[in-house]
Parts: sequence; structure tokens; C-alpha cells
Amino acid sequence: MNLKKSIALIFIILLIDQISKIYIKTHFILGESVDVFSWFKILFIENEGAAWGTKLSDLLPISDSTGKLVLTVFRLFAIAGIGYWLLDSIRKEASKTLVIAVSLIFAGAVGNIVDSLFYGLIFNDSYSTVATFFSADPYGGLFYGKVVDMLYFPLIDATWPDWMPLVGGDTFRFFEPVFNIADTAISTGVGILIVFNKKAFSKTQEAAVETDQKE
Repeated sequence: MNLKKSIALIFIILLIDQISKIYIKTHFILGESVDVFSWFKILFIENEGAAWGTKLSDLLPISDSTGKLVLTVFRLFAIAGIGYWLLDSIRKEASKTLVIAVSLIFAGAVGNIVDSLFYGLIFNDSYSTVATFFSADPYGGLFYGKVVDMLYFPLIDATWPDWMPLVGGDTFRFFEPVFNIADTAISTGVGILIVFNKKAFSKTQEAAVETDQKE
């Protein structure tokens, strides 16, 4: 897979990701949901932290704003590393599976960093109101945007039987997390690397063997 095809894939994912986020942000109030199916809902939430909404301030003795800044800067370095990995894989003519997987991960990472970097500058809050695109009263600043999530799949929504120890009578919901297109791209890319590991790294391993033989 060449660089042009990789860029095209990344662009398509970013386009779909940002269009969906901007639409949700400008049409939904925070917490509003729409049932698509019984097992699939569009639910608008905003994520200020890392995976599953975890904040650095929950783990370290720092303020929420500092934790947000540190996380955004870390994401920028991570994207730079993933971008280098992608370009290096293409340059070395790595397997198509590897290039697709890394392209998906890179696109997803960029999609979410766009929210973190710029959404605080161009949107107002979504509390009890629908946000305005390029608002005159933005809710944050550069590096302090919130990631928009909206895809929710409560495939199972039930209650544990009363006779179950510890959890009897409690509600049980699967799948609980709310995510977005960028998250989906990242998860898909990682999944490809795990499931098709041998196929993804086949050419890389062959090149390494050839190099060792020459030496």
C-alpha cells in the first residue's frame, strides 16, 4: 500500500469523524440521546480525559486543567510517533495489512486530537443548549477542547437475579462505553495488528532476516 492510498484512507476517516462530531455538537444538547435500534443509540457526551473518560487528575495530584494539558501534549507526541511508524512502514514496503492498521490508528488519533486542540476555541458549552459553530463565547482555549462521543451500543441491559451474591438486583449493561468514529478506527487498527499479527509483520520479519544474512 503506497503513501497516496494511505493518505486517502486517513482523509476519509477524518472527514467522517469530524462531520459526525460537528453535527452532534451543533444539533444535540449534552446528554441527549436518540434510539436508532434497541441496541444502538446516539448519545452525546464529551470526554475530557483519556480512554473511558479517565482523567489524569484522578490518578495524580494535579488540577483538571493541568491534567488536560498534559494529556493533549502527550497525544501530540504519540501522533508524531505513529506518523513516523506509518511513513517508515511505507518506505520499507511493509505488508498492506500493517500499513492499513497503522493508517487507521493514526487517523483515529488525529481525529481525537483535533477535538482536544480546537473544539474549545470554536464551540460554546453544550449544557442545556445546542452549541454554535465558531461561537463568540467559546468554552475553552487551545489544548483544552473536549472530545465528542456519540456511539452507544447497550447490547445487553438487564438486572442480575436477586439470588446472585454481591451483584443480585444490580443492573448490568453491555456495552457501556460511548465512543466515536476516531475511537473505532483506533480499535480496528489495533485489532488488526492483534488478530493478523503474522500477516501484518511478515515483510518486516523477512527484511530483518535478509539483513542478518547479509551481515
